[in-house]
Amino acid sequence: MSNKNPGISRLCKDFLLAPETDIEKVGAYAARCRIDLAIIGPEAPLERGIVDLLEERGVRCVGPGKEAARIETDKAWAREFMQRHSIRGSPAFGIFDEKRAAFEFIDELGDVAVKPSWLTGGKGVRTMGDQLEDVDDAKRYAGELLDEGKGPVVIEEKLIGEEFTIQAFVDGNTIRESPAVQDHKRAYEGDVGPNTGGMGSYSCPDGLLPFITRSEYEEGLAIMKEAVRAMREEVEGGYRGILYGQFILTSAGVRLLEFNARFGDPEAMNVLPLLESDFVGIMEGILDGKLPSTTYSRMATVCKYAVPKGYPVSPKKNAILRIGDIGDAKLFFASVNEVDGKIYTGTSRSLAVVGIAEDITDAERIAERGLRGIEGEFDCRHDIGTLELIRKKVRRIEKIRSLQTE
Repeated sequence: MSNKNPGISRLCKDFLLAPETDIEKVGAYAARCRIDLAIIGPEAPLERGIVDLLEERGVRCVGPGKEAARIETDKAWAREFMQRHSIRGSPAFGIFDEKRAAFEFIDELGDVAVKPSWLTGGKGVRTMGDQLEDVDDAKRYAGELLDEGKGPVVIEEKLIGEEFTIQAFVDGNTIRESPAVQDHKRAYEGDVGPNTGGMGSYSCPDGLLPFITRSEYEEGLAIMKEAVRAMREEVEGGYRGILYGQFILTSAGVRLLEFNARFGDPEAMNVLPLLESDFVGIMEGILDGKLPSTTYSRMATVCKYAVPKGYPVSPKKNAILRIGDIGDAKLFFASVNEVDGKIYTGTSRSLAVVGIAEDITDAERIAERGLRGIEGEFDCRHDIGTLELIRKKVRRIEKIRSLQTE
């Protein structure tokens, strides 16, 4: 880790302060500590090929190699991968290296989402009617991305609906799925404002969400299973590790927004505290190709992030946060730095509180109580997990479903 994260450091016998993308330094550290098993969390080192490097040095890794990780790290490759293998769930899309063709496609679709093909920390996707005002604004943004020269731009039809996430353990063949979670990307209450890495999330005791049915959940899971099968044809050994599917329920059914090659943030904080199965046993099962069954507590969870003032546009760095009495909430440190026993904000999300209870109302109350125990300057979304916001989402889906029957 680049900074000293107190949540991690206090659990460690030892730790390395270094950029997680410096894979040579991480590899040398793993060799020095005689690491047996590495579980790769972030996407950036996956893109750099950290799994390939560590496995060459005898460290078994839960996470896909560089080629398989392209399912997240290269959005253009991921859409073409789905197309090659006739995997359902893609919207209409085009991939462009040249402005003129991109602009013509934007005119053709009329209402679009513009996506950099490369990693952007969850902040690069912009859609018309949200972060983009009109067609001209979409063209301007696509042109700016192409001018950066990093790679192709993906332009997709704008999908309207409610998003949900399914995360799963994968051993190359078998998938063991977890409860569905809904993240909230928008910075401000009421689901407005710029996109963030995620301001908070919730899950429900039945493993579904109030606005999706069991068959819709299974439809999303089927897309993930198709991708795992197809990956065996693309990459030697197939896909091993954690697979995350971000879906959107539309009037045309379930569509895939993107895959991640890791647990979601914040969604991991909803599902992992509910995992009743032995975590190390699951990791060993992934590596041995013998993934055991998994069980989760039938509880509701609500996660709320405390973020620096001004996040994500102009986050205030190095503000001091003090942790007081957070009640029954669980606390997870994120982008912070501990210096001389004091905790300072970084430029991304600082820390999260998670409430766990038998119903969503109590879980939200516990999470909110946790926020009140944090002192200092920070922003947050108090509305995540509230019945008012959830009912709004249910009403929205009811209206969208009515379009299916017209």
